[in-house]
Amino acid sequence: MIKKIKLLIVDDQELFREGLITLLSVQKDFEVVSQASTGEEAVLAATKNNPEVILMDLRMPGMGGVDATKRILQQHPGIKIIVLTTFDEDDLVFDALYAGAVGYLLKDVSPEKLFDAIRTANKGEYYLLPSITAKVMAEFTRTPRIQKLDKGTQFENLSRRELEILKMVATGMSNKEIAMFLVIAEGTVKNHLTNIFNKLEARDRMHAVIIAKGNGLL
Repeated sequence: MIKKIKLLIVDDQELFREGLITLLSVQKDFEVVSQASTGEEAVLAATKNNPEVILMDLRMPGMGGVDATKRILQQHPGIKIIVLTTFDEDDLVFDALYAGAVGYLLKDVSPEKLFDAIRTANKGEYYLLPSITAKVMAEFTRTPRIQKLDKGTQFENLSRRELEILKMVATGMSNKEIAMFLVIAEGTVKNHLTNIFNKLEARDRMHAVIIAKGNGLL
């Protein structure tokens, strides 16, 4: 039996929610367990229905998507939240990612990329479109938040393949896309990423790219 990914849809437009539910329900590994039209409803639905992935709009009446993301992740840190919005203003992107979202998509994204984003997020990985990744990288390279590594750390020992994969991650490619491009197993990509995280002392994909940028590796 296929294990279904439990989804919560949060958007104040009923027609959009219903259309999204219809679209997602066609996929055999997705199950929409609830929907919400406000941030307050989303917080309650997350507790009641235990979704694994939430598709979160940002601008809604009452509590917005950023505050809802913070509240939900405080109570349920294991849930993965993907922003699905019409807006890609820099402040909204950064606020959503700082709040803990692992993905940021625009509503005109293709169904295939949306499906891929959900599956990628469910694995605990970030999913950002290249245009969003570029915004994030530009912001972090302008600010003093970047972690500088000591000369004695292992980042100088990144292999050619690890550096190649890190550059692909920086463009927004998922593990699946990287594996297909390099003609290697997805598990091999994950092993390389684990080594990269260890060498860069990084928490996750985005953190690794930020550190690499700040240290001149990308």
